[in-house]
Amino acid sequence: MRLVPFTEADLRLVQPWFEHPEVRHRLGGPEWPARELRLMREKPGGEFRGRTVLRVHSWLAVDQVGAVVAKVGGDVYDRWTRYDGEGPEGSLISSTEPGPAMGLAYVVDPARWGRGLGTATLRAVVAGPHVADVRVFVAGIDADNVPSRRCAEAAGFRPEPPEPDWEGTVHHVLRR
Repeated sequence: MRLVPFTEADLRLVQPWFEHPEVRHRLGGPEWPARELRLMREKPGGEFRGRTVLRVHSWLAVDQVGAVVAKVGGDVYDRWTRYDGEGPEGSLISSTEPGPAMGLAYVVDPARWGRGLGTATLRAVVAGPHVADVRVFVAGIDADNVPSRRCAEAAGFRPEPPEPDWEGTVHHVLRR
């Protein structure tokens, strides 16, 4: 699997994937990848859930015949935190782990589900040169999203903890 930067010109390739009911339910509709590009243009450095954003990456996964099969990306943070919502004084953080850490989101072309492409995409991210400094990779997966959990676990990610958080998300973690 080869990763190439995701750009405005690529929107037409991935936006139809977000029309699929399952993708729309998990990630949002076709506006989601456009929103991601807009956020990538903004300068990183803000705080998100007790972490400082250092940089943002977004790629398309291209298979051996040159077909775009998945989209993956996320923020690289100064640390990883277990975020437990907001309290009167701000973010409620129950644990912190040194970084850099990367929070990942991914989607596979629905027409290609069940072929191991998500697993291959996650492995390509972890092996990629642009994230060589990242120590902790985390994919937040809805507790009831069995295919995505299997994909992440096949790529070496482990649920930590296995119980869903306050949003119904199970964080799957891979450490180097």
